[in-house]
Amino acid sequence: MDARTSPRPYLLLAELTYQCPLHCPYCSNPTGFPTGEELSTSEWRRVLTEAGQLGVFHTGFSGGEPLLRPDLPELIATARNAGLYTNLITSGVGLNSHRAEELRRAGLDSIQISFQAAETTQADAIAGARAHQSKLRAAAAAHAAGLALTINAVLHRANIDFLPAIVAMAEGLGATRLELANVQYYGWAYRNRDQLLPTRKQVEAARVAAQAAQERLAGVMEIFYVLPDYYERRPKPCMQGWGQRFLTVNPVGQVLPCPTAGCIPGMSFDNVRQHSLAWIWSESESFRRFRGVEWMPELCRGCDRREIDFGGCRCQAALLTGDARSTDPVCELAPERRLIDETLARVNKASSESSWVFRQNPD
Repeated sequence: MDARTSPRPYLLLAELTYQCPLHCPYCSNPTGFPTGEELSTSEWRRVLTEAGQLGVFHTGFSGGEPLLRPDLPELIATARNAGLYTNLITSGVGLNSHRAEELRRAGLDSIQISFQAAETTQADAIAGARAHQSKLRAAAAAHAAGLALTINAVLHRANIDFLPAIVAMAEGLGATRLELANVQYYGWAYRNRDQLLPTRKQVEAARVAAQAAQERLAGVMEIFYVLPDYYERRPKPCMQGWGQRFLTVNPVGQVLPCPTAGCIPGMSFDNVRQHSLAWIWSESESFRRFRGVEWMPELCRGCDRREIDFGGCRCQAALLTGDARSTDPVCELAPERRLIDETLARVNKASSESSWVFRQNPD
Protein backbone atom coordinates (compact mmCIF):
# COMPACT_ATOMS: atom_id res chain seq x y z
CA MET A 1 0.00 0.00 0.00
CA ASP A 2 1.39 3.42 -0.92
CA ALA A 3 0.22 7.01 -0.70
CA ARG A 4 -1.90 6.52 -3.86
CA THR A 5 -3.92 3.65 -2.38
CA SER A 6 -3.92 4.54 1.34
CA PRO A 7 -7.02 6.20 2.80
CA ARG A 8 -6.84 9.98 3.05
CA PRO A 9 -6.12 11.33 6.54
CA TYR A 10 -8.49 14.07 7.61
CA LEU A 11 -7.30 15.15 11.04
CA LEU A 12 -3.93 15.56 12.72
CA LEU A 13 -3.84 15.78 16.51
CA ALA A 14 -0.67 17.65 17.40
CA GLU A 15 0.13 16.87 21.04
CA LEU A 16 2.64 19.62 21.71
CA THR A 17 3.56 18.72 25.30
CA TYR A 18 2.58 16.34 28.09
CA GLN A 19 3.06 19.07 30.71
CA CYS A 20 -0.21 20.38 32.17
CA PRO A 21 -1.23 22.59 35.12
CA LEU A 22 -4.15 20.25 35.86
CA HIS A 23 -4.15 16.74 37.31
CA CYS A 24 -7.50 15.37 36.14
CA PRO A 25 -8.00 11.72 37.16
CA TYR A 26 -9.71 10.95 33.83
CA CYS A 27 -6.84 12.16 31.63
CA SER A 28 -6.21 9.87 28.66
CA ASN A 29 -2.51 10.72 28.51
CA PRO A 30 -0.33 7.67 29.16
CA THR A 31 0.50 6.76 32.74
CA GLY A 32 3.98 5.91 31.51
CA PHE A 33 5.17 8.75 29.28
CA PRO A 34 7.44 7.94 26.31
CA THR A 35 10.96 9.23 26.74
CA GLY A 36 12.64 11.83 24.56
CA GLU A 37 12.90 15.55 23.96
CA GLU A 38 9.83 17.45 22.81
CA LEU A 39 9.78 18.32 19.12
CA SER A 40 11.31 21.69 18.39
CA THR A 41 9.55 24.55 16.63
CA SER A 42 11.21 23.71 13.32
CA GLU A 43 10.30 20.02 13.65
CA TRP A 44 6.66 20.83 14.34
CA ARG A 45 6.60 23.26 11.42
CA ARG A 46 7.84 20.51 9.11
CA VAL A 47 5.20 18.09 10.46
CA LEU A 48 2.40 20.60 9.88
CA THR A 49 3.59 21.39 6.37
CA GLU A 50 3.79 17.69 5.55
CA ALA A 51 0.28 17.20 6.96
CA GLY A 52 -1.08 19.76 4.52
CA GLN A 53 0.73 18.08 1.64
CA LEU A 54 -0.69 14.70 2.71
CA GLY A 55 -4.26 15.97 2.42
CA VAL A 56 -5.06 16.62 6.09
CA PHE A 57 -7.45 19.56 6.40
CA HIS A 58 -7.94 19.85 10.19
CA THR A 59 -5.39 20.02 12.98
CA GLY A 60 -6.03 20.08 16.70
CA PHE A 61 -3.31 21.51 18.96
CA SER A 62 -3.46 19.56 22.19
CA GLY A 63 -1.37 18.19 25.04
CA GLY A 64 -1.05 18.24 28.03
CA GLU A 65 -1.51 21.96 27.82
CA PRO A 66 -0.52 23.45 24.44
CA LEU A 67 -0.56 27.01 25.84
CA LEU A 68 2.66 26.12 27.68
CA ARG A 69 4.45 26.19 24.31
CA PRO A 70 5.63 29.78 23.65
CA ASP A 71 5.86 28.97 19.93
CA LEU A 72 2.13 28.19 19.68
CA PRO A 73 1.29 31.28 17.56
CA GLU A 74 4.05 30.37 15.10
CA LEU A 75 2.79 26.79 14.84
CA ILE A 76 -0.78 27.96 14.27
CA ALA A 77 0.41 30.30 11.52
CA THR A 78 2.33 27.45 9.90
CA ALA A 79 -0.76 25.24 9.97
CA ARG A 80 -2.89 28.00 8.45
CA ASN A 81 -0.33 28.53 5.68
CA ALA A 82 -0.43 24.77 5.00
CA GLY A 83 -4.18 25.05 4.40
CA LEU A 84 -5.26 23.47 7.68
CA TYR A 85 -8.26 24.40 9.81
CA THR A 86 -6.87 25.05 13.31
CA ASN A 87 -8.44 24.18 16.64
CA LEU A 88 -6.89 24.69 20.07
CA ILE A 89 -7.79 22.05 22.68
CA THR A 90 -6.91 23.56 26.03
CA SER A 91 -7.61 23.78 29.74
CA GLY A 92 -7.74 27.55 29.24
CA VAL A 93 -5.20 28.12 32.00
CA GLY A 94 -2.86 30.83 30.71
CA LEU A 95 -5.24 32.29 28.14
CA ASN A 96 -5.99 35.99 28.53
CA SER A 97 -7.36 38.64 26.18
CA HIS A 98 -3.94 39.54 24.76
CA ARG A 99 -3.04 35.93 24.02
CA ALA A 100 -6.45 35.13 22.56
CA GLU A 101 -6.07 38.03 20.12
CA GLU A 102 -2.52 36.92 19.30
CA LEU A 103 -3.69 33.38 18.49
CA ARG A 104 -6.59 34.66 16.40
CA ARG A 105 -4.25 36.89 14.39
CA ALA A 106 -1.94 33.89 13.87
CA GLY A 107 -4.83 32.06 12.21
CA LEU A 108 -6.60 30.13 14.97
CA ASP A 109 -10.11 29.20 13.84
CA SER A 110 -11.65 27.71 16.97
CA ILE A 111 -10.95 26.86 20.57
CA GLN A 112 -12.16 24.07 22.83
CA ILE A 113 -11.88 24.72 26.56
CA SER A 114 -12.35 21.91 29.06
CA PHE A 115 -14.41 22.33 32.22
CA GLN A 116 -14.58 19.87 35.09
CA ALA A 117 -17.87 21.20 36.52
CA ALA A 118 -19.94 24.38 36.65
CA GLU A 119 -19.18 25.27 40.27
CA THR A 120 -15.72 26.38 41.40
CA THR A 121 -15.17 24.17 44.43
CA GLN A 122 -16.27 21.00 42.67
CA ALA A 123 -14.40 21.83 39.47
CA ASP A 124 -11.13 22.55 41.26
CA ALA A 125 -11.45 19.38 43.33
CA ILE A 126 -11.74 17.30 40.15
CA ALA A 127 -8.91 19.14 38.38
CA GLY A 128 -6.58 18.85 41.36
CA ALA A 129 -5.79 22.56 40.93
CA ARG A 130 -7.37 25.98 41.36
CA ALA A 131 -8.29 26.56 37.75
CA HIS A 132 -12.04 27.11 37.31
CA GLN A 133 -12.02 30.90 37.58
CA SER A 134 -9.12 31.04 35.11
CA LYS A 135 -11.16 28.91 32.72
CA LEU A 136 -14.13 31.27 32.95
CA ARG A 137 -11.87 34.23 32.13
CA ALA A 138 -10.28 32.29 29.26
CA ALA A 139 -13.67 31.47 27.74
CA ALA A 140 -14.69 35.13 27.95
CA ALA A 141 -11.41 36.16 26.29
CA ALA A 142 -11.86 33.63 23.49
CA HIS A 143 -15.42 34.76 22.86
CA ALA A 144 -14.38 38.43 22.83
CA ALA A 145 -11.60 37.65 20.33
CA GLY A 146 -14.17 36.21 17.93
CA LEU A 147 -13.01 32.62 18.16
CA ALA A 148 -15.58 29.85 17.71
CA LEU A 149 -15.93 28.52 21.25
CA THR A 150 -16.57 24.92 22.24
CA ILE A 151 -16.98 23.89 25.87
CA ASN A 152 -15.96 20.33 26.62
CA ALA A 153 -17.19 18.77 29.84
CA VAL A 154 -15.96 15.26 30.54
CA LEU A 155 -18.68 13.46 32.48
CA HIS A 156 -18.17 10.88 35.20
CA ARG A 157 -19.72 9.75 38.46
CA ALA A 158 -18.73 12.88 40.40
CA ASN A 159 -20.19 15.49 38.02
CA ILE A 160 -22.75 13.83 35.73
CA ASP A 161 -25.65 14.70 38.05
CA PHE A 162 -24.89 18.39 37.48
CA LEU A 163 -25.30 18.28 33.70
CA PRO A 164 -28.04 21.01 33.60
CA ALA A 165 -25.71 23.40 35.44
CA ILE A 166 -22.94 22.68 32.93
CA VAL A 167 -25.33 23.44 30.07
CA ALA A 168 -26.32 26.72 31.71
CA MET A 169 -22.65 27.66 32.17
CA ALA A 170 -21.87 27.00 28.49
CA GLU A 171 -24.89 29.13 27.50
CA GLY A 172 -23.70 31.98 29.65
CA LEU A 173 -20.20 31.83 28.15
CA GLY A 174 -21.53 32.19 24.61
CA ALA A 175 -20.37 28.78 23.42
CA THR A 176 -21.61 27.65 20.03
CA ARG A 177 -20.92 23.99 20.81
CA LEU A 178 -21.03 21.89 23.98
CA GLU A 179 -19.53 18.43 24.17
CA LEU A 180 -20.87 16.27 27.00
CA ALA A 181 -18.57 13.31 26.59
CA ASN A 182 -18.42 10.57 29.16
CA VAL A 183 -14.94 9.47 30.18
CA GLN A 184 -13.10 7.13 27.82
CA TYR A 185 -11.22 4.59 29.90
CA TYR A 186 -7.59 4.81 28.83
CA GLY A 187 -4.49 6.19 30.55
CA TRP A 188 -5.23 7.68 33.95
CA ALA A 189 -8.95 7.17 33.41
CA TYR A 190 -8.47 3.41 33.13
CA ARG A 191 -6.48 3.44 36.35
CA ASN A 192 -9.42 5.25 38.04
CA ARG A 193 -12.19 3.40 36.21
CA ASP A 194 -14.19 2.13 39.18
CA GLN A 195 -14.17 5.57 40.79
CA LEU A 196 -15.23 7.34 37.60
CA LEU A 197 -17.82 5.11 35.93
CA PRO A 198 -21.32 6.50 36.58
CA THR A 199 -24.20 4.26 37.50
CA ARG A 200 -26.84 3.22 35.00
CA LYS A 201 -29.36 5.47 36.76
CA GLN A 202 -27.01 8.47 36.41
CA VAL A 203 -26.36 7.78 32.73
CA GLU A 204 -30.07 7.57 31.91
CA ALA A 205 -30.90 10.76 33.83
CA ALA A 206 -28.08 12.58 32.03
CA ARG A 207 -29.31 11.35 28.65
CA VAL A 208 -32.78 12.74 29.34
CA ALA A 209 -31.34 16.08 30.54
CA ALA A 210 -29.06 16.34 27.50
CA GLN A 211 -31.94 15.64 25.11
CA ALA A 212 -34.05 18.34 26.75
CA ALA A 213 -31.18 20.82 26.42
CA GLN A 214 -30.65 19.87 22.76
CA GLU A 215 -34.29 20.58 21.99
CA ARG A 216 -34.36 23.85 23.92
CA LEU A 217 -31.14 25.22 22.39
CA ALA A 218 -31.56 23.96 18.82
CA GLY A 219 -30.14 26.56 16.47
CA VAL A 220 -28.35 28.35 19.31
CA MET A 221 -25.80 25.87 20.62
CA GLU A 222 -24.94 22.41 19.32
CA ILE A 223 -24.95 19.87 22.13
CA PHE A 224 -23.37 16.44 21.82
CA TYR A 225 -23.96 13.80 24.48
CA VAL A 226 -21.83 10.70 24.18
CA LEU A 227 -22.74 7.61 26.18
CA PRO A 228 -20.01 5.72 28.03
CA ASP A 229 -18.84 2.80 25.89
CA TYR A 230 -19.50 0.41 28.76
CA TYR A 231 -23.25 1.11 28.59
CA GLU A 232 -23.45 0.45 24.86
CA ARG A 233 -24.32 -2.90 23.26
CA ARG A 234 -22.21 -2.37 20.14
CA PRO A 235 -18.84 -0.59 19.94
CA LYS A 236 -18.35 2.87 18.51
CA PRO A 237 -16.39 3.20 15.24
CA CYS A 238 -13.21 4.18 17.06
CA MET A 239 -11.33 6.90 15.11
CA GLN A 240 -13.53 5.96 12.11
CA GLY A 241 -11.32 2.91 11.73
CA TRP A 242 -7.66 2.36 12.56
CA GLY A 243 -5.43 4.23 10.13
CA GLN A 244 -8.40 5.45 8.09
CA ARG A 245 -8.89 9.11 8.95
CA PHE A 246 -6.85 10.25 11.97
CA LEU A 247 -3.27 10.44 13.09
CA THR A 248 -1.63 11.73 16.24
CA VAL A 249 1.89 13.08 16.65
CA ASN A 250 2.89 13.00 20.30
CA PRO A 251 5.30 15.45 21.99
CA VAL A 252 8.40 13.34 21.27
CA GLY A 253 7.53 12.81 17.60
CA GLN A 254 5.98 9.35 17.57
CA VAL A 255 3.08 9.02 15.13
CA LEU A 256 0.10 6.99 16.38
CA PRO A 257 -3.14 5.90 14.68
CA CYS A 258 -4.99 7.12 17.78
CA PRO A 259 -3.92 9.14 20.85
CA THR A 260 -4.04 6.13 23.20
CA ALA A 261 -2.46 3.48 20.95
CA GLY A 262 0.65 3.54 23.12
CA CYS A 263 -1.21 1.45 25.70
CA ILE A 264 -1.20 -1.60 23.39
CA PRO A 265 1.55 -4.04 24.44
CA GLY A 266 4.13 -4.77 21.79
CA MET A 267 3.30 -1.79 19.59
CA SER A 268 6.09 0.47 18.37
CA PHE A 269 5.63 3.71 16.49
CA ASP A 270 7.75 5.40 13.86
CA ASN A 271 8.99 8.91 14.54
CA VAL A 272 8.85 12.04 12.40
CA ARG A 273 12.52 12.54 13.18
CA GLN A 274 13.32 9.48 11.06
CA HIS A 275 10.50 9.34 8.50
CA SER A 276 8.13 11.64 6.66
CA LEU A 277 4.51 11.81 7.77
CA ALA A 278 3.44 10.45 4.37
CA TRP A 279 5.68 7.38 4.69
CA ILE A 280 4.46 6.67 8.21
CA TRP A 281 0.81 7.02 7.17
CA SER A 282 1.06 4.68 4.20
CA GLU A 283 3.93 2.30 5.03
CA SER A 284 4.53 2.01 8.78
CA GLU A 285 3.67 -1.30 10.42
CA SER A 286 1.74 0.40 13.22
CA PHE A 287 -0.73 2.06 10.81
CA ARG A 288 -1.11 -1.02 8.65
CA ARG A 289 -1.58 -3.49 11.51
CA PHE A 290 -5.33 -2.94 12.06
CA ARG A 291 -6.22 -1.07 8.87
CA GLY A 292 -9.04 -2.63 6.87
CA VAL A 293 -10.72 -5.93 7.82
CA GLU A 294 -8.19 -8.69 7.17
CA TRP A 295 -6.74 -8.53 10.69
CA MET A 296 -10.15 -9.11 12.32
CA PRO A 297 -11.11 -12.25 14.22
CA GLU A 298 -13.66 -14.42 12.45
CA LEU A 299 -16.54 -13.04 14.53
CA CYS A 300 -15.89 -9.48 13.31
CA ARG A 301 -14.82 -10.35 9.79
CA GLY A 302 -18.15 -12.09 9.16
CA CYS A 303 -20.23 -9.31 10.74
CA ASP A 304 -22.27 -6.94 8.56
CA ARG A 305 -21.05 -4.06 10.77
CA ARG A 306 -17.37 -4.75 10.12
CA GLU A 307 -16.98 -1.56 8.04
CA ILE A 308 -19.26 0.45 10.32
CA ASP A 309 -17.65 -0.07 13.72
CA PHE A 310 -14.39 -1.65 12.45
CA GLY A 311 -14.39 -4.16 15.28
CA GLY A 312 -14.46 -1.43 17.91
CA CYS A 313 -11.54 0.01 19.82
CA ARG A 314 -8.18 -1.75 19.66
CA CYS A 315 -6.95 -0.02 22.81
CA GLN A 316 -10.02 -1.08 24.76
CA ALA A 317 -9.67 -4.65 23.52
CA ALA A 318 -6.01 -4.69 24.58
CA LEU A 319 -6.64 -3.17 28.02
CA LEU A 320 -9.52 -5.51 28.86
CA THR A 321 -8.48 -8.79 27.22
CA GLY A 322 -4.73 -8.45 26.80
CA ASP A 323 -5.07 -8.94 23.03
CA ALA A 324 -5.56 -5.98 20.69
CA ARG A 325 -6.89 -8.33 17.98
CA SER A 326 -9.86 -9.37 20.09
CA THR A 327 -13.39 -8.19 19.45
CA ASP A 328 -14.00 -5.09 21.53
CA PRO A 329 -15.67 -6.48 24.71
CA VAL A 330 -18.26 -3.70 24.53
CA CYS A 331 -19.90 -5.67 21.71
CA GLU A 332 -22.77 -7.81 23.00
CA LEU A 333 -21.56 -10.62 20.71
CA ALA A 334 -17.98 -10.55 22.00
CA PRO A 335 -16.78 -13.70 23.79
CA GLU A 336 -15.49 -11.49 26.61
CA ARG A 337 -18.48 -9.17 27.03
CA ARG A 338 -18.69 -10.54 30.58
CA LEU A 339 -15.70 -8.30 31.46
CA ILE A 340 -17.87 -5.25 30.80
CA ASP A 341 -20.92 -6.68 32.56
CA GLU A 342 -18.90 -7.64 35.64
CA THR A 343 -17.45 -4.13 35.84
CA LEU A 344 -20.89 -2.54 35.54
CA ALA A 345 -22.33 -4.83 38.18
CA ARG A 346 -19.54 -3.86 40.55
CA VAL A 347 -19.83 -0.14 39.83
CA ASN A 348 -23.61 -0.07 40.21
CA LYS A 349 -23.27 -1.53 43.71
CA ALA A 350 -20.30 0.57 44.81
CA SER A 351 -20.19 3.66 47.00
CA SER A 352 -20.36 7.00 45.21
CA GLU A 353 -17.29 8.30 47.05
CA SER A 354 -14.39 9.32 44.82
CA SER A 355 -10.89 8.20 45.84
CA TRP A 356 -9.03 8.49 42.59
CA VAL A 357 -5.37 8.88 41.70
CA PHE A 358 -4.61 12.27 40.16
CA ARG A 359 -2.71 12.57 36.89
CA GLN A 360 0.99 13.35 37.20
CA ASN A 361 3.27 15.24 34.85
CA PRO A 362 6.27 13.55 33.24
CA ASP A 363 9.58 13.99 35.04
